[in-house]
Amino acid sequence: MKKIILFSISLFAINVTFAQYAGQVQVASGSAGVSNAMVASVIGDMDDQYDRLAKKTGIDEFSGSPYTDDNFATAPVFYNEESMGSFYYRYNAYNEEIEIKKTILPEEKVSSLVKDKSIRIMVNGKPMGFSTFIDKKGNTTNGYLTTLLDGKNIDLYRRDKVKFTEGQRAQNSFVKAVPNRFTHFTEYYYQKEGVNRIDEIPLKEGQLLKLYKEPVKTKIKTYIKENKIDMKEEADLIKLFEFIDAQQ
Repeated sequence: MKKIILFSISLFAINVTFAQYAGQVQVASGSAGVSNAMVASVIGDMDDQYDRLAKKTGIDEFSGSPYTDDNFATAPVFYNEESMGSFYYRYNAYNEEIEIKKTILPEEKVSSLVKDKSIRIMVNGKPMGFSTFIDKKGNTTNGYLTTLLDGKNIDLYRRDKVKFTEGQRAQNSFVKAVPNRFTHFTEYYYQKEGVNRIDEIPLKEGQLLKLYKEPVKTKIKTYIKENKIDMKEEADLIKLFEFIDAQQ
């Protein structure tokens, strides 16, 4: 198992620009207090997570990753509307933790963003933040959502989720052990204007149509048919909700 050593740090604001140089991104001047309040120690670095799960299951082989991407990428961070500068980040969807660094140097220590609803990180130009939402089973959950559509009447969100499944030890020398597995899932949520709750979207046409009354219901059904919308495809789902937003 590949070992990657990570540590926790405190971040200090050092400059006003967002310029990136020598593998370092900068944070905004005058924001030291907020920047320090934004970060916390990671739940466990990559080595710690694998070691802990290996010890728990007795299996040291793994399939998949707890991260949406094992590599760090740059992204701007905001506290409310105040820019905190740009950082290197990666998202641990299993622990629901955004890990951040100031540089990509191997010796650079790692911290995580505090799970505060005032903090947003811009991922590929789309805001990702900590939220409270209700899944299709009616469970109220806290976690990270990425805004896909900021509509006039309805908002659309994506949740990247990772499930851990314990492997199985080899019963004998003729049977291979089944590795521990991280499986990635994607869920989608919506919020109507003026409604203080975020609900999971049912990705079946019949269930979605039940959320609407006539004449909007028929318009949505016709749009799905004429445009051959596949709601399990994110691009199609965004197009559909752009249409729904315009009907409200």
